[in-house]
Amino acid sequence: MRAVPITVTALTAALLLTACGGGDDSGSGSDEKSKASGSASSGGAAGSACAAADLGREVGPVNAAPAAGDTGNVTVTFTNKGEQCTLTGFPAVDLQADGASATVAKDAAAEAQPLTLPAQGTASFTITYVRGEGSGDKSLAVKTVKYGLPGASATESFPWSYGDVALKSEGVPDATVSAFQQAGD
Repeated sequence: MRAVPITVTALTAALLLTACGGGDDSGSGSDEKSKASGSASSGGAAGSACAAADLGREVGPVNAAPAAGDTGNVTVTFTNKGEQCTLTGFPAVDLQADGASATVAKDAAAEAQPLTLPAQGTASFTITYVRGEGSGDKSLAVKTVKYGLPGASATESFPWSYGDVALKSEGVPDATVSAFQQAGD
């Protein structure tokens, strides 16, 4: 008699998971296949991860650090040009200099929440940094920022013109990156 309720409960749970997409990341594999074949990704259904190809990007607003030791902020804003999708987590951000690269740490005070981005919706992340002195082993002369969306292997980049970034120690920039948030929050 107890086997019937457990079987019914298990069947109901399986059907619910199937209706919700099963909780797997099978949709992200199709995005990678589309990129590999050179075709454009559609952005997918409501629960699928946002694809870089479907996101327009704008760097700014920028609150550049004016002098060594000052803190600055660079915001990167995305506009969804595809179907509704989801951003979850933090972007992977690397600061590139001539012959050197440094990974920006996630903001320890920030909590990543899934962010549903409707068509034409906007989201952003912010890089907060301390300006370096301009030379020597205590700062990084950043030329380019490379970033990647959570779970994606492809990266995008933009030029950095906001001064050197201070280093906490060798190869560790005095900078953090926020989780994705609704633009304007």
